[in-house]
Amino acid sequence: MEVAKDSKGKAAEEVPEQYGDVVQRLEDVVARLEGGTLSLEDSLKSFEEGIKLVRRGEQLLNAAEKRIEELLNEDGRDAVVPLQTGVKAPAVPSAPAPAPSRGSSGASRSAPPPEDDVPF
Repeated sequence: MEVAKDSKGKAAEEVPEQYGDVVQRLEDVVARLEGGTLSLEDSLKSFEEGIKLVRRGEQLLNAAEKRIEELLNEDGRDAVVPLQTGVKAPAVPSAPAPAPSRGSSGASRSAPPPEDDVPF
């Protein structure tokens, strides 16, 4: 396990090495904070621990993603493209709209009913 150090260089609570352990500890921290029984000082300490756990979880996930990309490259496949936030997906061409069916009135069935015909 990795030992985190506080601002004074003292060994703080250990940060787990396994992602599942990080998630479990983070759930425990959240439960303590949501319990509403902690003092302000204890709440701040729990919040600080939670932030450290989130950062460790991100490190573990990033390392796993990098390893997956390396494995895919070794197999001769294309590399996995990381997801990017804020980027629109390419437009997918849609199938042409079906031709309107001709009923006795000749009106298109795809047109919405008038507002006064809504059954509620």
